[in-house]
Amino acid sequence: MKKLSALALALLAFNSAAMAGDETAAAPVPTPAAATAAEAAPSLPLDDLRTFVDVFERIRASYVEPVDDRTMFENAIRGMLTALDPHSAYLNENDYDDLKAATTGEFGGIGVEIGMDDGMLRVISPIDDTPAAKAGVQAGDYILKLEGKLVKGLSLNQAVDLMRGPIGQPLHMTLQRKGRDPWDVSIVRNRIEVTSVKVRELEPGFAAIRISQFQTRTGRDLVKELIKLKNNTASPLKGLVLDLRNNPGGVLPAAIDVADAFLDKALVVYTKGRTEESIQRYEAQDGQVIPGIPLVVLVNGGSASASEIVAGALQDQHRALIAGTTTFGKGSVQTVLPISDKKGIKLTTARYYTPSGRSIQAEGIRPDVVLEPAKHTLIPSNDNFKEADLVGHLANPNGAAVDKPSPAATPTSEAAAPAAEPAAAKPVSGKKSRKAKPGPASAPTPAPAPAAAPAVDSEEVVDGVGDAKPTDKATPKPLAESDFVMYGALNLLKGALFWQPSAAATVPAAAVPASAPVNAKP
Repeated sequence: MKKLSALALALLAFNSAAMAGDETAAAPVPTPAAATAAEAAPSLPLDDLRTFVDVFERIRASYVEPVDDRTMFENAIRGMLTALDPHSAYLNENDYDDLKAATTGEFGGIGVEIGMDDGMLRVISPIDDTPAAKAGVQAGDYILKLEGKLVKGLSLNQAVDLMRGPIGQPLHMTLQRKGRDPWDVSIVRNRIEVTSVKVRELEPGFAAIRISQFQTRTGRDLVKELIKLKNNTASPLKGLVLDLRNNPGGVLPAAIDVADAFLDKALVVYTKGRTEESIQRYEAQDGQVIPGIPLVVLVNGGSASASEIVAGALQDQHRALIAGTTTFGKGSVQTVLPISDKKGIKLTTARYYTPSGRSIQAEGIRPDVVLEPAKHTLIPSNDNFKEADLVGHLANPNGAAVDKPSPAATPTSEAAAPAAEPAAAKPVSGKKSRKAKPGPASAPTPAPAPAAAPAVDSEEVVDGVGDAKPTDKATPKPLAESDFVMYGALNLLKGALFWQPSAAATVPAAAVPASAPVNAKP
């Protein structure tokens, strides 16, 4: 009781001193600056302080189990922050380590980005090539239980602590998905080493770059891959798909670097909050890596934060066509404020705005062209009876007789051999591209025949619970069947190339010197 009384006296004394200091500062000369400072730092509410001390004392004295004072204070701090918004949080020593792991791309766990939704744990998106993704976890799934414990009522940090553990140890979860009953799944934890930038060839002249997360080295890795594509003289680049689907975001500098690779001295994003320090403008430097190449950016409901910054910048600057579905809508910026050597707080300090002044908070980026996942099924055509079957039909003047197709023949989709991986190039640091007017994608033309898909993930999820079976890599599915949205994006690129046939001609034919500097922001 004496300790609690001392706590109450200390808080009240601090409040009295603060009020006395304000009066002393304002008494000699009542300047406008002093008045503004007084408004910015109001005195502590005495009644609320008394309530806090009273609740603290009652918990300490009457709770069913003893709780040490330090734990209660940390819980109080966590409560203050988590009640503000879903992204503000208190960071202890372990949280600092987790934050570092998230930005560097190496951590232990199952590989899933999660968030709180009305007290429920919601999957924002699984990270590519991780145990969660291979087990069939999808964006929008709700996690009901972790290791048999109900998740509702836990904080986000508590849930993360339960999900992370020793490598090789399984995590038992209960998931729920819209339109499906809850089910149990066990996912073996592994070391998560995320490679954030991956490239694949859709067909000759058209490539897709997948960014799974924005890490500290994402911009540098992207520039290297773009230069490799640009220097591939065997198959000159005609169009590019930037795949940001299910990308939960990451660090802001990486988003600036990615947008910088496609923009030429243009505004990428700006932030605005209550303080002057929160008002910042981020602009792309002079020069693009692949000027004039038609670009389509794929997004969906799992594209959040940094992904939305890139998509919004390229959309507002008319550099790319945004396709897919509306993004997640996280338009706030969090700042890590240290309160000691090992502790800090992650506080929402500003909102993001796209170059045109749009706030993406709780709205997201709306695509220019809606492309939703679909199952591609060939419908057999009734082509057994043709002109050549009519008695007395006119002969073809070309001279070559046309054989009648066999009635037993059925149409099949084209499935070519897997596309070869781009030729390995010597490592280069980048280049300073010459200025060129960006080439936005135009309206699509009618889609051509389905293109063959390159080798993709060799596991096919059955019933969404990780019962995987291998597929034959030698005979991959056509792109229209394996990824219908990517197939649509490819045809958007072909449409842009049809209406802008000279777009690819703006790319210099000469190879980029290996010693060229990287066009990246400091």
